[in-house]
Amino acid sequence: MSDLNWKKYLVKPDQTIALSEWDPQDASAWKSNRKEAEARNQELNAELETLQELLFAEGKHKILIVLQGMDTSGKDGVIRRVFDGVNPQGVRVASFKVPTSIELAHDYLWRVHQQTPGRGEIVIFNRSHYEDVLVVRVHNLAPPEVWKRRYDHINHFEQLLIDEGTTILKFFLHINLDEQRERLLSRLDTPSKHWKFNPGDIKERKLWDQYEKAYEAVLSKTSQPGAPWIIVPANRKWYRDLLISTVLVDTLKDLKMEYPKAVEDLESYRAELID
Repeated sequence: MSDLNWKKYLVKPDQTIALSEWDPQDASAWKSNRKEAEARNQELNAELETLQELLFAEGKHKILIVLQGMDTSGKDGVIRRVFDGVNPQGVRVASFKVPTSIELAHDYLWRVHQQTPGRGEIVIFNRSHYEDVLVVRVHNLAPPEVWKRRYDHINHFEQLLIDEGTTILKFFLHINLDEQRERLLSRLDTPSKHWKFNPGDIKERKLWDQYEKAYEAVLSKTSQPGAPWIIVPANRKWYRDLLISTVLVDTLKDLKMEYPKAVEDLESYRAELID
């Protein structure tokens, strides 16, 4: 049984979300201190390494992880810390930036479908198809009648993946405006982080309220039984990582995976090698 009740952060289908009611500083699902949480994170990382190798070896299941959140919410940090040490042969990160001319010549999900996981693979979307109902909405890149119908498109697209054997985990990394300011200042104050600072983040920060409304719509309209959203309190990085690691390990264990059967008569091959 999991030692962290992460299911309290699940968004139920058709649940109306107001992010003001979700505390990004919350750490209530962990009943001990930060030091013990960090130790537990190391244990979970070791478990994840083993389970990911089993997933790859069995070659049966597909895992899609979607990471979304405001700028500086920690998407890169999650990938770096939660997946530290996993076999890169079976884990891949896909990022979705400004569409290319070729991508724009197709429907908006065309480039996304190409990046979904194959059997035995974990794929992490660092930002995702949800940009087409977030950035597109906030910056008026398409009229409302266009982006509003995309919620249904996305639900049907994810249901297709589920029907074809994909397990989908969607994490919204929830921080507040004050925490974002501190993280942006850290990038300015730390020479080794200067490369991470983008002046465009300041412009986007001024649109915080608009993005919050867009995210509330996404969370309310696209959390479904096979692809629920999990709102991750992400002000505390250690808690964010602990929660996500716990979800991943619990989910992979629930798949009841097994290593493929070994070839017959292994001892004869051992004898041949020894001789």
